[in-house]
Amino acid sequence: MTTKKKPKVYITRKLPDAVETRMRELFDAELNIDDMPRSKAELIAAVKSADVLVPTVTDRIDAALIEEAGPQLKLIASFSNGTDHIDVEAAARKGITVTNTPNVLTEDTADMTMALILAVPRRLGEGARVLTDQPGEWAGWSPTWMLGRRIHGKRIGIVGMGRIGTAVARRAKAFGLSIHYHNRKRVNPATEDELEATYWESLDQMLARVDIVSVNCPSTPATFHLLSARRLALLQPTAYLVNTARGDVVDEAALIKSLREGKLAGAGLDVFENEPAVNPKLVKLANEGKVVLLPHMSSATIEGRIDMGDKVIINIRTFIDGHRPPNRVLPGR
Repeated sequence: MTTKKKPKVYITRKLPDAVETRMRELFDAELNIDDMPRSKAELIAAVKSADVLVPTVTDRIDAALIEEAGPQLKLIASFSNGTDHIDVEAAARKGITVTNTPNVLTEDTADMTMALILAVPRRLGEGARVLTDQPGEWAGWSPTWMLGRRIHGKRIGIVGMGRIGTAVARRAKAFGLSIHYHNRKRVNPATEDELEATYWESLDQMLARVDIVSVNCPSTPATFHLLSARRLALLQPTAYLVNTARGDVVDEAALIKSLREGKLAGAGLDVFENEPAVNPKLVKLANEGKVVLLPHMSSATIEGRIDMGDKVIINIRTFIDGHRPPNRVLPGR
């Protein structure tokens, strides 16, 4: 009796132990034990020898790398919701299928978005630092000390009303915010009625009228610097901006300028334009209490990461069995 050869699967980053164990059981899986980002040379070697590549958002799987792939590489099963780090069209030309792990991080990301919506106007970062950076110097409660802004009764403008944007809207409504949104198309009437949401076909018009902007759209060529210097200038000086989507949706230099000049009240950022580098000017603004910065952790829950791993495994097994994987990403999507 012959044993069926296991497909060779190359995993670029360390995944949860439960996911890695299952990968080893099912596949000839090469793990990344020390979790250091793979070099370009290592990725080239991987695509020349592996049957399946499992990258994450920290890996740049561009056309040049895909061109180096050997004929045995037929699947890129990305451990990610987005696929902007992969040249999907180049993969298709090479006959390589691309999959992702959608719809598992919605609630986690929406939770963190809501946390930033609260943290920035209520100055939570500043308040926490008073007790940790200056121990023993807090003089106690005062009627005029550490005053922030109330969010109840304010208007939130959601840029991108997909699954995450809708989940943010539900949370925001529970906190007493009035829901406004801009999207490529209107959400279904039942959702709009449930949220008592106002749709704006014009992003410019919405930005000029809301108190908080939540960026929840994907990174695509069409959304690059969607929040440009011109659009940021439309915001009221008392408005706040929160971004848990992708850093390049917002013109970071223009955002910094608006914050430094007092044309925007504050910002909460979990993503940055040149990750993992963070602009020192943003760090300075954070130290001044004008920005809350997080290290791209909005989706970072144990449950979410295991769910992502499960989807990667299902995509690989389905593909290896000769069927169409459930989370196939097509060019142009």
